[in-house]
Amino acid sequence: MIEVVRITDPMRHLSAKDLVGDDVAIWEAAQVCDALMLISSVPDSELRRCFIPGWGIRAHSATDLLFQIAFCFQCHGARLWGPDVPGELDGIRGFDPGSPPALELLQRFRGSRPGRLRKLFRRS
Repeated sequence: MIEVVRITDPMRHLSAKDLVGDDVAIWEAAQVCDALMLISSVPDSELRRCFIPGWGIRAHSATDLLFQIAFCFQCHGARLWGPDVPGELDGIRGFDPGSPPALELLQRFRGSRPGRLRKLFRRS
């Protein structure tokens, strides 16, 4: 399962323990596979300086949080961290926000709305 998060306080995400913001969607099954495929296929890019992320994800197993990623589409930075992230991958890396996979991921983030998440919980 992946929780899509609209980050509301981007300045805290340089070293925050948890990804904080408004949970706007839950992706499961095929959506998770598609999202992880997009993320893994985004090419590297030179990292700029601002790192003011607007979107993030929390990836979970059936029982635990696996990792979190905060994306800044302005400075080309993605911060990866969490309990299942190897030390060499922990931190901020550059990505190409203009690449087709990054643009598709951003479109999916923007298509996630809090109302959809509320409807899901009302059915439960």
